[in-house]
Amino acid sequence: MPAPETQQPSARWCFVCGVENPCGLHIRFFEEGPGRVLARFTLGDAYQSYPGIAHGGILATVLDETMGRAVLATGSEDGVPRFMVTARLEIRYRHPVPLHQELTARGWIEHDRGRSAQVAGEIALPDGTIAAEGQAALVAIRPEQIRQMMDEDVGWQVYP
Repeated sequence: MPAPETQQPSARWCFVCGVENPCGLHIRFFEEGPGRVLARFTLGDAYQSYPGIAHGGILATVLDETMGRAVLATGSEDGVPRFMVTARLEIRYRHPVPLHQELTARGWIEHDRGRSAQVAGEIALPDGTIAAEGQAALVAIRPEQIRQMMDEDVGWQVYP
């Protein structure tokens, strides 16, 4: 895989990427190419399930966001980001995910039909072992609805 080059924008209050959400994960996403994203992150004790192990719901959340952001890596239409929502999400957990270790999430588009897309993603352990993988069906948010969302003070921008 090529090295990540372009950091994607984040919002202020999103649970996954929000820079001001005190309970959030504060994950930054980078485009690896058209329709491909990568994020490196570490989960702390606040996201624990069994002692020392990340909660599966948190992993599902990270995969959902990562796969959805693959669509953002296809560009924008008339300056409006290409946002989609999840219609179906399927996760397969392969290995327990330890806390306090850097993890890598990747997402990519499998099939893009414009108003809908099939995406996939994975979370890898530091040694490259795939710990969780997912697939999702996404549907587009109408451009006028996206424009309205962007008019609100969501703080959608690239943060250092």
